[in-house]
Amino acid sequence: MARSNRREAGRRRLAMRLPLMRTLIMEARDPWQLELFEAYQMAVEARDALRRRRPNSYMVREYDETCCEIEQHVIRAMRELSIGAAPHQRKSGKPSDLSG
Repeated sequence: MARSNRREAGRRRLAMRLPLMRTLIMEARDPWQLELFEAYQMAVEARDALRRRRPNSYMVREYDETCCEIEQHVIRAMRELSIGAAPHQRKSGKPSDLSG
C-alpha cells in the first residue's frame, strides 16, 4: 500500500475507532498527524497479518498494545490541537460570540 493510501486508511480507521475525535481527525493536515495515521495503519496491518497466521501469539498482543498507544497519542494530539485552536477563534482576547 502506498504511503498516502496508508495515511488515509489510518485516518479513516482512527475516525471509526475514535468517534468523538472524528471531525478533528478528518480535518487534520499537519505532517506529524499524517505520520500518526500512517503508523497506526501499519501497526493494524501487521497485527492483522500476525493474527491470521498465529492468532494467540505474543506478537499479536504487542501490536494490539501498540495500536492502543497510538490511539491514545492521537487523542492527546487532537485535544491539544483543539485547545490550541481556541485562542485563534477569538477576537481581541474575548470569547467568540457564537450567536452570530
